[in-house]
Amino acid sequence: MTLDSNVSSQSDITPESNASCEVRVASRDKLATLRMLDANINRATEGLRVVEDHCRFALDDQHLTRRCKQLRHDLITALGAVDTLALAAARDAQADVGAEISTPQEANRESLSHVAAASWQRVQQSLRVIDECLKRIAPASAAAIENLRYQAYTLAKACTISSDSVQHLAGARLIVLLDGGKSERSFLRRIRPLIAAGVPILQLRDKQLSDRRLLARGRVLRQAIDEAASGTLFIVNDRVDIAVLSRADGVHIGQDELSVRDARMIVGPEMLVGVSTHTIEQARQAVLDGANYIGCGPTFTSSTKHFDRFPGLDYLRQVAAEISLPAFAIGGITSENLLEVRAAGFNRIAVGSAVMSAEDRAAAAHSLMAALQDKA
Repeated sequence: MTLDSNVSSQSDITPESNASCEVRVASRDKLATLRMLDANINRATEGLRVVEDHCRFALDDQHLTRRCKQLRHDLITALGAVDTLALAAARDAQADVGAEISTPQEANRESLSHVAAASWQRVQQSLRVIDECLKRIAPASAAAIENLRYQAYTLAKACTISSDSVQHLAGARLIVLLDGGKSERSFLRRIRPLIAAGVPILQLRDKQLSDRRLLARGRVLRQAIDEAASGTLFIVNDRVDIAVLSRADGVHIGQDELSVRDARMIVGPEMLVGVSTHTIEQARQAVLDGANYIGCGPTFTSSTKHFDRFPGLDYLRQVAAEISLPAFAIGGITSENLLEVRAAGFNRIAVGSAVMSAEDRAAAAHSLMAALQDKA
C-alpha cells in the first residue's frame, strides 16, 4: 500500500515539475537570446558609426559616408519589430562574463585604416549573430538582416579598396597614354625618356596592332620599367589578357568592356583595375565594384578619340565633391586648360597628345607634373 501511494504521488508531481522546468528553460533561453541580440545590435551600430566617421573624416568621401549612414539607418529600421524595452530589461552589463575578456590584438591599432578594418569585421560578425537570434524571436525580420549583411560585405570591400588605393596612388598625378608605335625600336625611343622623367603611370592603348605585337610592346615596356627601377606603373587599356601576359601593374576597362568583377577573376586581387566613367552614377558604381581608380571624362574635345557627348567640367566637380577614390580627368587636357581642371577639384589627369605630340616629351610631362603638384 505504501509503495502504491509513493508511485501515485510521483506520477502526480512529475508532469507539473517538467512543465515548470520547461518554462524556466524557455525563459532563460529567451533571456540569453535577448542579451545576445542587445550586445550585437550595440556592437554593429557602434562599428558602423566608426566606419562612417572614417569615410567622413579620413577619406573625405561623401559617397561612402552616405552609404555607411544609410546602412546604419536601415539596420535600425529592420529591427523595428524587436521590443526595445525587453532588450533593456534583459541587459546585464555588470554581470557579463565576457566584459573582462580581451586579447592583445584589441589594443593594437596601427592606423585609422586598421581602426576601420577592425570595425568592419565587428559589424559583419554582429550582423550574423543578430540574424541568427532573430530567427528565434522575430523570424520575419531575419531576412532583412541577411540582406544588410551582404550589403555590409560590399561596402566594406569598397571602403578598404578606396583607402588602400588612395595610399597606393598618392603620388600618381599623371597618366600618359601611348600607342605601340611603328616598331619596338621606335617604341623604346619614346618610352625611355618618359620613364626617366618619372612619369608615374604609362598606359598602353593601341587598337591597331595585332595581339602578338601588342603583347610584345607590353613586354618591352615591362622590361624597360624594370631595368630603370623607376617605380613607374604600367597599365594596359581594355585587354585583360595582354595585361596578365605582359605582367602589367594594372588594366583599364571601359563601360562596354568586362566588368570589374570579371576583370578581377582574370587578373587577381593585386593588379590595379581602373574604370572609365562618364556619369556620377557610373563613378559611384565603380567604387562599390572595387575599382582602384576611375577615369572621368571626356572633359574637352580630343584629337585622339571621338566622343558623342562630353560630361565636361561639371562632371569633374560632381566627382570631386563626393568621391575619394583616385580619379583622373581625361579628354583633351592640355597645359592651356589644366587650370580649369584644377579649379574643378582635380589634381590627376590622363593625357595622350599633350605629351606624346610634344617635341620634348619628357619636358612636357615634367611641366604637367609640376603644375599638378602646385596648389590650385
